[in-house]
Parts: sequence; C-alpha cells; structure tokens
Amino acid sequence: MEKNIGATSSNADGAQKAQAVPVSVRNFIERIHVLCGEEHKDWALTFDKAFANTLTSALRREKDGSTFLLTGDIPAMWLRDSTAQMRPYLPIAKDDPDLAELIGGLSRRQFFYITIDPYANAFNETPSGASWDKKDRTDRTSPWLWERKYEVDSLCYPVQLAWLLYRNTGYTKHFNADFVKGIQSVLDVFVTEQDHKRSPYFFIRDTTLPTDTLSNNGRGTPVAETGMTWSGFRPSDDTCTYHYLIPSNMFAYVILGYITRLFDGCDAKLPALLNNPDIVRRSATLRDGIGRGIREYGTTKNREGETVYAYEADGLGHASLMDDANIPNLLSAPYLGFCQADDPTYAATRRTLLSDENPYFYSGRYASGIGSSHTDADRVWPIALSIQGLTSESRAEKARLLDTLAATTAGTHLMHEGFDVNDPGKYTRPWFSWSNMMFCELTMDYFGIRVQM
Repeated sequence: MEKNIGATSSNADGAQKAQAVPVSVRNFIERIHVLCGEEHKDWALTFDKAFANTLTSALRREKDGSTFLLTGDIPAMWLRDSTAQMRPYLPIAKDDPDLAELIGGLSRRQFFYITIDPYANAFNETPSGASWDKKDRTDRTSPWLWERKYEVDSLCYPVQLAWLLYRNTGYTKHFNADFVKGIQSVLDVFVTEQDHKRSPYFFIRDTTLPTDTLSNNGRGTPVAETGMTWSGFRPSDDTCTYHYLIPSNMFAYVILGYITRLFDGCDAKLPALLNNPDIVRRSATLRDGIGRGIREYGTTKNREGETVYAYEADGLGHASLMDDANIPNLLSAPYLGFCQADDPTYAATRRTLLSDENPYFYSGRYASGIGSSHTDADRVWPIALSIQGLTSESRAEKARLLDTLAATTAGTHLMHEGFDVNDPGKYTRPWFSWSNMMFCELTMDYFGIRVQM
C-alpha cells in the first residue's frame, strides 16, 4: 500500500489540486486490511485504492475554505455525488478535526450553490460557464452551473450531509447564513413543486435522446396534486416518466425531519441562527403532505398481487414498477432512513425489484443486479450491488456482493458505472468516485463500521 499519495499543489485561483492522504485515513485503511485478512484480501486491495482515490484525485480545497469535489471523470461537482463521496469518511472525521473541516467545507460549498440556483444539479468549480449552455433552454442560467436538470434528490443530499456531519462529529461551522438561506430555498422549491403548474421551471435540451430532455415544451408529462413534490429527472439524470419519483419523495420525507430537528431550538449546541419556528412549521407541513402522498399514490401491485412501492407515479392512475441503480432508489429506502429493512411493503418491493419483474434487473455469468436506463441492457451497476448489500440483513449476502464487486473491476481495483454481466471487461466510466465510495461503505458496514443516522 502506498503511504504518501498525492502531494498538494495549487492552481491560479489558489485551489489545491491534490491532497495527501491524512494519517487517520491511512490508519483506517490499515485497519480494514487487518479486518479483511487473508480471506478477503481482494476486498482490502480494492478498498485501499478506492478509499484514498476520492481524496487524492477528486478533491479541491478552495481559498475560501470550502471544498470542491469532482464526480470523477467529468470536471463538475454534483450535489448528489459529492455527498455520497464524503459520507464514508464520517466515522473517521469524529476523531480528526481537519477531516471534519474538509467535509464541512463541502457542505458550505453545497449550500452556496443552492443559493445560486436550487433547480441545478451540477456546478462548476469557478463561474466558467455551463457545459450545456448552447444546447439547453431553461428559465435561469448562471456561469456557476454545469447542468440544470431539476432532481429532488439534489436538494436532499446536502441536507443529509449537513445533518450527518453534525450527528457524527459535533461540527457546526457549516450552519451559517448560506445554510439557512439554502434551507429556505429547498422548502420553497418543494412547496412550489407540489403543484407543478405554478412552477417557473422548464428544461429543453437540443438532443436526439428523449431521456435527456423534458417533453411538453420542457414541462414534463401531466400530474395531479398529491402532496408529493415533483421531479423533472431521476438520480440517473434521465427524465422521469411520471414525475412523482417515489424514492426521492421518501428521501425528502427523511430530510424534512432533519430540518425540523435542526431548527426547533431544542439543541443548545447548535447556533442560535438555526432557531426558526417558521422553518419548523413549513418543513413539518411539507413532510406530512409528502408522507400522505406516498401512502396514497406511491404503491402498486406486483404480479403476485402484493402491494409494493412504485418507482414513479403521476396521481392520475399511472405508476411504474421498476427500480434504477442510481440512489435514491426504492432498494435504498432503509439506507435513507425511510423504513426498516423488515417492513412488509419494503420486503415485498425488494423481492420484486431483485427479479426479472424489474425491467432493469440483469443476470449473467458474472453478476446479477440492477442496472439503469442510463446505460445499455445487461449492464449491472456496482452502486446498485453496494446498496443491495447495505440494505441486506444477511451478512452472507453482504459478503457475496463484496466478492462480486471485487471480482468485476476488470483488474483496475476501482468501481465503474456499469459493467456487462457476461464480460466485466466491458464497462462505462473508468473513474466514478461515487461508486468507489459505495463499495467502501459496504466493506465498512460488513465489519460493523457505520455512519450514525
């Protein structure tokens, strides 16, 4: 194992372009090596490379103390990916103030971005102009934006990170004015999108891919009011078929609970600016409406006649029975904190999704699991295999999935976006930091090392 990966350097703006691996992280990697032992040395080798990779290759420490985090082989930061990329470091950060500061810097940057445009999903490191600005039509633009596909989960993930950072380390410096303003923007958008007819948002991309743009002049397909909040796109960045995305509404339900706890004034360790009864009232009302909408409109029947969660619904009688690899998905509901793994509806949903009744479930010589509309058929995503393990109550299933993940890297010892179930040498995205960290989190989970929710 390399001990001195990545010296720190700076660009013209003073942003550091690589990071040395902190001693706490190197020690943690050694701990995982010991836990894996000879029996699971392939896990250890992959963990070693993947866990350090995010810090050494994807992270930028900015002059203002914030943290910019590349998604991997795309030079932009996704609000969703960046949270998932940092989450596995939280158990270490509780005893490493500098690592906590690094994660706090990411949280501050996320909420800075949200204050610029809460409908955007991905941002540039500097105000250099949107990647898609010549192909996209939308109602608002900023040179900070990389892409403006509105996805509910893009607003949920930063709230989750802010909460988990405080919950696991006691860190509070990220709870600043941008955080409060950003939370108000999150609530504003969620409330507006409970009735999409009044929304200013539209998105049209000049493309031949129907999954890359919204129909109906950029407004999407019709929906009824349900109490849930509308999403233009899935976590895969593909357009929704029916625009109440159930797993994203599950996630919204969970993070609205975090917002209530942060702003109710009951925790004396939190800054005074978080004591805000209006935010508590708004978040509680939203949470009630979303929860009711999931219960009334968010289920369907599988072929056995069991009640299962739908992936999407429109409130007009349409619902889809499927799951996509990207998280939040239905498989991830216990991981998000929406329900327990033994919840009867979730258990029936899980059995259904991990079968050929899910049109994106693929099985082949090397793997079986969930893929995505975002990639070709027969491509299982390591992210989906990781979340399958993280939501399993069986340690044997976790071990089996870790074996599969370590054996299908095509010799790179890094996770990819998707790989062919009959030939792991055929894969998309050679560098996908979110996927790397999901593998690491599953490895940690197997050995009982978990983020406190």
